[in-house]
Amino acid sequence: MPSITKLSKFLSLVLRHKPDTIGLSLDEGGWAEIDRLVEKAGKAGMQMNAALVRQVVATSDKQRFCISPDGTHIRANQGHSIPVELMLNESQPPDLLYHGTAIQNIRSIRNVGIRPEKRNYVHLSPNAEMAFKVGGRHGKPVVLTILAADMFQNGIKFFLSENGIWLTDYVAPEYLIR
Repeated sequence: MPSITKLSKFLSLVLRHKPDTIGLSLDEGGWAEIDRLVEKAGKAGMQMNAALVRQVVATSDKQRFCISPDGTHIRANQGHSIPVELMLNESQPPDLLYHGTAIQNIRSIRNVGIRPEKRNYVHLSPNAEMAFKVGGRHGKPVVLTILAADMFQNGIKFFLSENGIWLTDYVAPEYLIR
C-alpha cells in the first residue's frame, strides 16, 4: 500500500485535476464513489482500499477531501482545475484574509491582482500562518493581506469551503494592503 502522503497526492490529482488518468468519472459536484475510485486506481497501478482512503481524509492536516454523509463518496473540498459545482453558499468573509504566494509572483500580483490561474477560484486563508505555508510550496513565501470586507461590500462574492479556505473569483490590486 502507498504511504498516506503519496495517496493524498494521488487523490488530489484524480479528484481535483485529472480523473480521466484512471478512467474515473466525477459527478457535477465533484463526487466519486469510493469503491469505484479504489477499483479504477488499482487497475492503474495505485493499490489502496476504502479504509486507507478514509484514513487519508481523517488524518489530513489540510482537510483537502471530504466523505459524503452516507460514507460512500469522496470529493476534494476545493482546488479543482476541472469544472465542478461545489454547491457552496455565499458567505460574508472576515475583514481580512490572506494569500500565500512565492516572492517571484509579487510584481505581477501588484499589477494585475490575484487570479485563479488554472483553478476555478482564488484561494484565501483565514490566517497568515496558513497562507505562509501555502506560499512556501512554490518558493520563498510571501503573505499578502486582502481587504475582504471591502471586496464583499463592493459586491464581490465569497464562498467558504468545508475546510475553512475562502474562495473568490478574483482579487483586484486595490484590495491588497500595500
